[in-house]
Amino acid sequence: MSEISGIGDISTYFHEGGWPPRPGLLFWLALTLVGGALLGGAVHRLWGLPRIVGYGAAGMLLAGLGLGLTDGQLQGTDRLIVDLALALLLFELGSRVKLRWLKVNPALLLTSAAESLLTFGSIFAVLRWFDLAPDLAVAGAAVMGVAAAAVIGRVATEFKSAGQVTERMIVLSALNTLYAVLLLKLVIGWLHVDQRSDWVQGIAQPIYTFGGSVIVALLLSTTVGWVLRRFDLKDENSVLLLLGLVLLALTVARMFELSTLLVPLLAGVLLRNASERPCIWPRHFGTAGGVLVLMLFVIVGAAWSWQGLLAGAGVAGAVLLARALSKMLVLTGMARVSGIRVRQGLALGLTLTPISATSLVLLADFQLSHPVLAAQLTPFVLAALAMMALLGPVLVQGGLRLAGEHHPAVSGAAPAREPA
Repeated sequence: MSEISGIGDISTYFHEGGWPPRPGLLFWLALTLVGGALLGGAVHRLWGLPRIVGYGAAGMLLAGLGLGLTDGQLQGTDRLIVDLALALLLFELGSRVKLRWLKVNPALLLTSAAESLLTFGSIFAVLRWFDLAPDLAVAGAAVMGVAAAAVIGRVATEFKSAGQVTERMIVLSALNTLYAVLLLKLVIGWLHVDQRSDWVQGIAQPIYTFGGSVIVALLLSTTVGWVLRRFDLKDENSVLLLLGLVLLALTVARMFELSTLLVPLLAGVLLRNASERPCIWPRHFGTAGGVLVLMLFVIVGAAWSWQGLLAGAGVAGAVLLARALSKMLVLTGMARVSGIRVRQGLALGLTLTPISATSLVLLADFQLSHPVLAAQLTPFVLAALAMMALLGPVLVQGGLRLAGEHHPAVSGAAPAREPA
């Protein structure tokens, strides 16, 4: 009897002690970091692929097990990680955009406008073909037409890509991100007018968002410029200071409901063009930034479910095909006009084909403002993200290899010299 009583005491102990233990957020975060880092290193070492392919694969594995963002809603910790990681990548990307190049070569700006216009238009046509309402189709064109700036910047940095295609890829993706954010804000403003007859908010909101984002971006670029003149970026404390400034600007943008995409991107552009000296950053702002980048691509890779993929795969596939053909048509057709060969235009089109985290953020913003309408769009966006989670970085790498600007032997070094 005493033996039975002892077993009962042990059972009661484990029951009252919360057995079996339930892993918390820290456990899953640590497991994700370990899995993402191992997969990223494996695909790079074995097949020479970008490490973010492994990060995305870790996220897709989580989603396949039912642990992903099935509704695409970025909330809490997930949204903070995505916003901060994207802010670092977009700031780095923007700091490589030389506006004087657009003045010297106006055909490049014309190419950017034509490529984005045809891409948005073709996606709109596909969504209308599948019976989506016109206003929803325009919103979908903005969300699924935006460039994968995070993927582009990350792959270019990892393989130390440099040359005409690399620099055009960076400039065109930055401009396309600007166009897409403004287009979505205009759609949201129009919906305020159409659904609520609120002309004041419909007109004021896009102006407020863009104007406020420019002001915060200007403050961030000015402050970072001051830091660069007085501190050595080889010092870890200086890197942490820069990271803190970006986080502060991002917090202000979120507090005042500004664009978390435009603020870091414009800040980088303003900083680069305030000085003739190029900005050479510590990779992803050091180790902390590297962790955020890993988590970003894991979250994007996890933004799907089997049910959603089956529901949206057909439309998503048609959208991705229309998007790719539009970019190829414009970029190869206008290649010689803008000063490159047709082969380079084809390579440039490949690098601009993927969609990634910027689409997820735009979708999340649309969900906040118009959740009912966004719910109709969500399956298509998440299916497209799932299709491109692993393929997207490979396409960017393939385009850079086709252009002869892919340098795996020196992977991980700082970006090379920019064009004048």
